[in-house]
Amino acid sequence: MSIQGTIRDAIEDSIMWPARKVVPILPGDYSDLELKPVGMLEVKLVQAKELTNKDIIGKSDPFAVLYVRPLPDRMKTSKTINNDLNPIWNEHFEFIVEDASTQHLVVKVYDDEGLQESELIGCAHVLLHDLQPGKVKDVWLKLVKDLEVQRDNKYRGQVQLELLYYPLGMENGFTNPFTQDFSMTSLEKVIKSGVNGLESVENEKAAIQKKREVIIRGVLSVTVISAEDLPAVDLMGKADPYVVLTMKKSDIRNKTRVVNESLNPVWNQTFDFVVEDGLHDMLILEVWDHDTFGKDYMGRCILTLTRVILEGEYKECFQLDEAKSGKLNLHLKWMPQPIYRDT
Repeated sequence: MSIQGTIRDAIEDSIMWPARKVVPILPGDYSDLELKPVGMLEVKLVQAKELTNKDIIGKSDPFAVLYVRPLPDRMKTSKTINNDLNPIWNEHFEFIVEDASTQHLVVKVYDDEGLQESELIGCAHVLLHDLQPGKVKDVWLKLVKDLEVQRDNKYRGQVQLELLYYPLGMENGFTNPFTQDFSMTSLEKVIKSGVNGLESVENEKAAIQKKREVIIRGVLSVTVISAEDLPAVDLMGKADPYVVLTMKKSDIRNKTRVVNESLNPVWNQTFDFVVEDGLHDMLILEVWDHDTFGKDYMGRCILTLTRVILEGEYKECFQLDEAKSGKLNLHLKWMPQPIYRDT
């Protein structure tokens, strides 16, 4: 980032950061009244789609910068995905929260220009007070040119985040899949916070650095039930659709049977995947049209496994991305086998 950007971020932090000055009237210890860390924000940067292309030749090379406070040691930067307007990052970041009622998470997506200064594609933010403590929230955020002044309505793409805010010391009735201390049975997935009652930023940073990497291993069962309102690709206004299922990290694939001449196919087929690292893997479902002379791409869904790990199983209808229309009806189930690995 440029020096001007660093100065701008410092000014923004001084203006936006919730400051509190305690003026003692009587002698005593008033340290409890000072603002201090009150919680942690877990963020999974999943993907972006339909980003504005900033390159004349080829496509943009997007990366993202995320922060709660715009200070160099508190900002996180994703890896760069080259030549892709629909990047998949699947990266996890942690942020210290001092005031959940006023702070917000900012995400800025840039085009990496190599030796030149990176060009902003768009930005978005999430107010922390909109998050329910202990509950994962999956959001798609529309990117804009400026968070403060909306000068235009140009579409710049969207970014997908998974968010989890948990107050420090929240010991009961709370689920956090990213901490090091958790217990899990075959029927109950109770993932408890590993950071309790920390009193300072230094203690929190030490806890983050020392905590063990959590590897959640298990079997993911995916039932591809049906699809609705698929786009017509044949001359007769029909399609012969099938679904390819892929686990991103292991690249293990399965596919459904072909349903001939249908835009609302029913498969009801179940596939089991052995997953070695559930919190950092993804399930990609691509819908294709079978053709005698090849195949035509119809759209896709990309799912993290966080929700199914937390809930055990669920059914939902997912909108197809990169398609004019279409939805996939899925049933996902998780059978866990936790493994711990020290780092």
